[in-house]
Amino acid sequence: MKKIQISPSILSADFSQLGSEIKKLEEGGADLIHVDVMDGHFVPNLTIGPPVIKNLRKYTKLPFDVHLMISPVHDYIQNYAEAGADIITIHPEATNDLKNSINLIKKLGKKVGVSLNPKTEITMLISEIKNIDLILVMSVNPGFGGQKFMPEVLDKIKTLKNIKDENGYNYNIEVDGGINFSNSKIVLEAGADILVSGTTIFKENNGDIRSNIEKLKSI
Repeated sequence: MKKIQISPSILSADFSQLGSEIKKLEEGGADLIHVDVMDGHFVPNLTIGPPVIKNLRKYTKLPFDVHLMISPVHDYIQNYAEAGADIITIHPEATNDLKNSINLIKKLGKKVGVSLNPKTEITMLISEIKNIDLILVMSVNPGFGGQKFMPEVLDKIKTLKNIKDENGYNYNIEVDGGINFSNSKIVLEAGADILVSGTTIFKENNGDIRSNIEKLKSI
């Protein structure tokens, strides 16, 4: 039985208590900390930048799984690497040269993630797939938390799993958007390795983070 990894999205956390919220996630059994970075341009929302990530780094030893929803992304990769990101995930639409951006992330000693929006085809990353550590499948249109899961992305997850198995690639498949107790099983069965969840982890069961993470891992 494969190990399910949970990457809670701090987008649903109490932003006035982010340090203590991250500590609770680590104590509750999280495997990574998912940090959504939005620029109000590539997606219609604004969140946090490198100085906040740098200040949060001291609160946990868990890897920072940083999802950059910014454009042009290439110019900011180094800032987030220096701030403490461990995995840097970018969108192929947000860079003029995906290969160049991937090489920069690797040069900075970080793991490479590439994200696919619901309507983004796998062909957008296929030429570089062997160089990618994580593929983030968005199961909502990025920009806001609390959206409803889009089941049409399940076929994309299955295809990525088949490509991985047939070619012996090592990338993890991460899924983000509307993940909850009722749909996490079908997402995992489709081939996901990592579940990103915000609302479910922070809000369900009266905000019992440990219980919610354990429940997601046991489904």
